[in-house]
Amino acid sequence: MSKASDKDRIDKLKVLINNYRYHYHVLNESIMSEEAADSLKHELTQLESKYPELVTPDSPTQRIAGGILPGFEQVGHSRRMLSLNDVFSRDEMMTWLNRLTKLIPETKLSFFTDIKMDGLACSLIYIDGILARGISRGNGFVGEDITANIRTIESIPLNLRQTKQYGLFNVGQTEIRGEIVMHKQDFERLNKQRQKANLPLFANPRNTAAGTIRQLDSGLVASRPLHFRAYDLLRQDIAEVPTNEFAYKALSSLGFSANQMAKVFSDLEQVMQFANYWEHKRHQLPFNTDGLVIKINDRQVFDTLGVIGKAPRAAVAFKYAAEQATTKIKDIFISIGRTGNATPVAVLEPVIIAGSRVQMATLHNEGEVCRKDIRINDSVIVHKAGDIIPEVVQSLPQLRNGQEIIFKMPKQCPECDTALVKQKIAEAIWRCPNIACPSRTWKQIQHFVSKEAIDIEGLGEKNIITLLDASLIADAADIYSLTVEQLQKLDRFGEVSAKKLIKAIASKKQPSLARFVYGLGIRHIGTQTALEIAKHLNNLEDICIASVNELASIEGIGQIGAEAVVEYFSETANTVLLDKFKRVGVWPANDIPLSGKLANINIAVTGTLDQMTRDQAAETIRKLGGSFQLTIAKDTTYLVIGHNPGRSKITKASDLKTNIIDETAFLKLLTT
Repeated sequence: MSKASDKDRIDKLKVLINNYRYHYHVLNESIMSEEAADSLKHELTQLESKYPELVTPDSPTQRIAGGILPGFEQVGHSRRMLSLNDVFSRDEMMTWLNRLTKLIPETKLSFFTDIKMDGLACSLIYIDGILARGISRGNGFVGEDITANIRTIESIPLNLRQTKQYGLFNVGQTEIRGEIVMHKQDFERLNKQRQKANLPLFANPRNTAAGTIRQLDSGLVASRPLHFRAYDLLRQDIAEVPTNEFAYKALSSLGFSANQMAKVFSDLEQVMQFANYWEHKRHQLPFNTDGLVIKINDRQVFDTLGVIGKAPRAAVAFKYAAEQATTKIKDIFISIGRTGNATPVAVLEPVIIAGSRVQMATLHNEGEVCRKDIRINDSVIVHKAGDIIPEVVQSLPQLRNGQEIIFKMPKQCPECDTALVKQKIAEAIWRCPNIACPSRTWKQIQHFVSKEAIDIEGLGEKNIITLLDASLIADAADIYSLTVEQLQKLDRFGEVSAKKLIKAIASKKQPSLARFVYGLGIRHIGTQTALEIAKHLNNLEDICIASVNELASIEGIGQIGAEAVVEYFSETANTVLLDKFKRVGVWPANDIPLSGKLANINIAVTGTLDQMTRDQAAETIRKLGGSFQLTIAKDTTYLVIGHNPGRSKITKASDLKTNIIDETAFLKLLTT
């Protein structure tokens, strides 16, 4: 892009970020996720690095967000309450470290590393050991006098504990800095109380804590469960607090809650191991966090390195892989699914979300595109959590430059040119009715052989399309008639690979009933629904003739699912397909155990496991008589958390008081 275009982008980013920060820090409300705002700020930082001459004093990168609310006395901070620059990867951590070593090449550095808390920063002033004043962060230079409110928080001592080792902090002025947070369980309890009282629910713990501490009625503050967690100790003579590690030890002795998991490391690799550990464990913490705070441990070195703009050189905030980020939509195309649904898909400028590179995101349907006002060339917020398909959350119309194009749904199927039919008027959902549509055909076959269904190794998308193009198959049943000689004539297969595939196909001639039903690709029938059908109806013959009422009575099926099953088995093309399966010797058997150590136990998994794939976990659970669930429900017994878990599942599990366990506990459950 040209400098003029980049300048325009910078100006728009500054307006949007400043607006977000005003709402978040002053009005205590969110107009977008903090992760999305971080992504916008990161983009602004990169653009300003490219054009230093475009950096202005009012840029969000040059100051700390915040504002003073009317009704509180304004108080200046003894030392500016700084913010931290964000880093998002090991490479950015290394860049930060290299900058420090160039400035102080002879100094051996150690790193004090702690969990970054999502709360309201404030400062507590003690005079001769007695609490004298509480000051909110404000704009970093000046805060609000919130003394009356913070005195109601029981985790804040009204006087410092007397100890021999740290007795000097009870003489003169001692400043304690920390975060006022609301624990996740307390937040859920508070919202349940508000729901019973027909009051509006709070958005999140951080905003609730911030809004509470800024109430003019200290009685209201006292009624809400707030906690203070200290992270810094300041004295006029900096030599009295030689290291950050010393500060934490002193804080605990003086009567403050400080994160006990904080540690000192001698090199970057240890820091990254610590970061990886807590990324997987963070949901077990009582408070919300999105990363770590990493500081040079030696306070003298810390002060020597100084401040650049709004942040100290000697500290950074390491942010975990965001589940949301901002990017731009390059194009929108229509994807025809195996059941004919025509789904708009956004082609994105590549962006890293939840640790993976995202280039496409679903827009669900035409109705969603219109409701969210999503256009080609728009800047958008994209969400991806755990195993969830990336989706566009919202557009950012404030960043439009006139190059955006309004999306219009095509009238014809892009694959077979059949006229699309509007399936649901209200949601504007379209569908290709042509059963023989090429896109529907290969996706249906791909679905049938997938790991969740029949699980035939070696039949990926490219091989399926090759077989279709060579007219060797026309449907899923034709796979079982393939020969080694036929495959060897194709460019993609040699003798070894051809024999391997034919052997893999032959081994799956008697699939389980649940897998086979799911593999047929019946609309609205997922893996769990297919499992429930197989549990209640012993064979495929009974399923084929089951009535809507009979199917709908099965828990988890519902009226829509039941009608879809009956409709599928009443269509001539599908009965012809089943007859073909019979002719080639393929027919399912019901292998669901009636009992086992996991009988009546329902288990869901979020994130990636170390010891097994999700499919293997599901298979193991089912073999032991349990039920594997894709979503959290009232009857979910356990939620197993792996790497990069989805927040929505954890939140719902917490709401429903579901047992949340890690992979170690899960493996113990399977083996004991």
